[in-house]
Amino acid sequence: MKIPYEVAIGLRYTRAGRRARRRNGFISFISAASMAGIALGVMALIVVLSVMNGFQHEVRDRMLSVLPHVEIESDTGVLADWQDVAKRAAQDKEVLAAAPVLESQSMFVRNGIVRGALVEGVDPALEPKVSAVLQHLQGASIDALTPGSFGIVLGVDLARALGVVPGDEVTLVAPQGSFTPAGVLPRVKQFHVIATFESDHYEFDSALAVIGLADAQRVFRAEGPNAVRLRIADIQRAPEVAERLSHSLGPNLWARDWTAQNKTWFAAVKVEKRMMFIILVLIVAVAAFNLVSTMVMTVTEKQSDIAILRTLGASPRSVMAIFVVQGALIGVFGTLLGVGSGLLLACNLDVIVPVIERAFGVHFLDPSIYFISALPSDPQASDIVPIAVISLVLCFLATLYPSWRASRLQPARALQYE
Repeated sequence: MKIPYEVAIGLRYTRAGRRARRRNGFISFISAASMAGIALGVMALIVVLSVMNGFQHEVRDRMLSVLPHVEIESDTGVLADWQDVAKRAAQDKEVLAAAPVLESQSMFVRNGIVRGALVEGVDPALEPKVSAVLQHLQGASIDALTPGSFGIVLGVDLARALGVVPGDEVTLVAPQGSFTPAGVLPRVKQFHVIATFESDHYEFDSALAVIGLADAQRVFRAEGPNAVRLRIADIQRAPEVAERLSHSLGPNLWARDWTAQNKTWFAAVKVEKRMMFIILVLIVAVAAFNLVSTMVMTVTEKQSDIAILRTLGASPRSVMAIFVVQGALIGVFGTLLGVGSGLLLACNLDVIVPVIERAFGVHFLDPSIYFISALPSDPQASDIVPIAVISLVLCFLATLYPSWRASRLQPARALQYE
């Protein structure tokens, strides 16, 4: 297949022969360094963003082991007929399960130790269908939260702070008080700790307790639950499901999805990822613009070749195309090498990191400090494709000025000393 001579010459300059490499070893070294710099920048960008995606998904999954995908609430604060609300919500094809919940802030007292916590009254038969963390308790099962038993399940850090284990008693102080001649007195009730749970998320493990729904209604003097929790098939579609349910359930009911409940956290992660992307793209830009020096040195060394091509009838545009092809090939090879090595590293971090830790006797993520002990990685095409495109564009832009200068070279001036 016949290819344009501009491409053929550009390819020849890129893969210079052994004699040319001996004669222009420094230029070849600079070209290789530029290619390696582009590859390292792209690889670093892919690995860092993959790790950030992995952390985000790890934290999100652990949060959703406790939080509902969608939660339906009422303007009045009470869902007396929650069964009807759950039945209507279940008509949506995305909804897999529904369960009532009664939430209230309370205090726990044990041997002079006082801790505040969010208390959730749940239906033991329905709650495990929407909450993964309650399926694996340390102690008795959630079925032990029978009406009138006044059993309680504590987060593992909350239980540790109160100094209790399954089988101990703890005092719950409810804000809904009783009116007496002496004033309003808080309601106090002894609960029996039946189990603890661990979500690996400190916010929940240290400030969340679960009791039976019937017991919660008695302690907090509530007519019914104040929300209905839903589990849906695709958590990424939770905002759409919540908006759809808000319109279909009526004016007094509204739905809130898990992204809205943790809006600040997800916004902070999004900004952090965007800033990290910009910072690492600057590294790729520095490596890409090393091509400028490489191309300038190549043009200077090839002045006589350019002059001969011009005398043979090559146009300035053709001369410019030759060097654009050469610089673009360096950028393409560097980008492809960076994408390949980045994906290889990102997909095998679970193997590579332990080897490095054993070799140097270090531990990057201490389980006693962080809630995970291994670097998670989740390479996504939505990150990798823009990285590759940006790298190629930067490399192409870096070749334009040296190539344009080559096209402006005058043959007579280049050959006057030949």
